[in-house]
Amino acid sequence: MFEAFFPIVVLIGLVTFAALAMTALSVLIGKRTKSRVKEEPYESGIEPTGDTKERFSVKFYMIAILFIVFDIEVVFLYPWAVISKHLGLFGLIEILVFIAILLVGYFYVLRAGALKWD
Repeated sequence: MFEAFFPIVVLIGLVTFAALAMTALSVLIGKRTKSRVKEEPYESGIEPTGDTKERFSVKFYMIAILFIVFDIEVVFLYPWAVISKHLGLFGLIEILVFIAILLVGYFYVLRAGALKWD
């Protein structure tokens, strides 16, 4: 049993060593210069105005979460597309049900007004 997992253990050990070695080398060899400009928050080259701890609207988070949810759901279409010929009519019906559920969720979100940016 150990023979089957030995390559994985070696790979984890090598990756851990490489990550620690690169971090240590960047700390030891890296050039460190401090200046007022480097310690300012970056805002596209524009002089920063206001506090950096400004609050965002809940709408921003709602749209971000909805984007992630629908984006992840679309990723489930790729495995189906790869084996769609092997699934036949059953696979087609299943993916149509999946897309119908996604559309119901999308129209619910539209009707609730979660995508309106006021």
